[in-house]
Amino acid sequence: MKLILPAQIRDLLEPDLPTDVQATWVDVEGHFEGSPDDAVAYFRWWTGRPVLEAVLAAAPGLRWIHTPSAGVEHLLIPQVLERDIIITNSAGVHAIPIAEFVLALMLSHAKGLAHYRAAQAAAHWDRAFVPRELYEQTVLVLGAGGIGQAIAERAAAFGMRVWGARRTPRPTPGFARVVGMDGWRALLPAADYLVIAAPLTPATRGMIDAPAFAAMKPDAYLINIARGAIVVEEALLQALRTGQIAGAALDTFEQEPLPPESPLWALPNVTITPHTTAGSPRMRERQLALFFENLRRFRSGEPLHNRVDPAAGY
Repeated sequence: MKLILPAQIRDLLEPDLPTDVQATWVDVEGHFEGSPDDAVAYFRWWTGRPVLEAVLAAAPGLRWIHTPSAGVEHLLIPQVLERDIIITNSAGVHAIPIAEFVLALMLSHAKGLAHYRAAQAAAHWDRAFVPRELYEQTVLVLGAGGIGQAIAERAAAFGMRVWGARRTPRPTPGFARVVGMDGWRALLPAADYLVIAAPLTPATRGMIDAPAFAAMKPDAYLINIARGAIVVEEALLQALRTGQIAGAALDTFEQEPLPPESPLWALPNVTITPHTTAGSPRMRERQLALFFENLRRFRSGEPLHNRVDPAAGY
């Protein structure tokens, strides 16, 4: 069996490859070390569409692609969809660091850490701000998959009221209430925090729009750790500038890196992080463990973990 593997992490993969598995290594520019033409699987690393297209063109017998990301919109291109290729993602491996980051962002907002940092910089003993509690606040999490559930469990531990939305509503650990993706708008007027943890699909693109912001409370706070394109940026800017919502913490953007000229940088009620909420020293360990488990399953004909439904987009 031959695999196409990322040269960037060759030193991590090579020692644990089964002895009867052959590897063709592909670099960040799509150049191969070894022949890829009879490869049956591709472990994509953090590269763009040109490398994916090079792999697809060079490996006509490809049957499985695994990605270290949770989102797969970048893989659902015509060259993949027109072939019978299984796609698996790494949903779940990012859940712990992202959930912790979301709680940190909520706590930072509730406790006014930015306010106190500014007062410290000015050497000003400012007691005007009154910190709030997360206890009995309502958080609405859009997307109740692995990341959403990790957020819900931690928010519930703080005594928050946790609601969620998912494509197929069902009782889900950590959530007091889960609605379908047609029911979340009705919950917006009661939400203190809106957390976006849904995948980017045709159904979710642009779903946080002007009517959504108009339905939110003026003291509500938005956190986006999913994909920037789920939020209509012009509507977000309007909501932030006019006080329709209290603020936002944004880790993802439709254009990344966020251009220096973006007005989001200068808004005082916005916290920006550079698509880094999943960062953790343990991330690579989890990503590789999932890949090797799926490789074992692929070789033995067992069902693979995290199989993507291309029609649903995740």
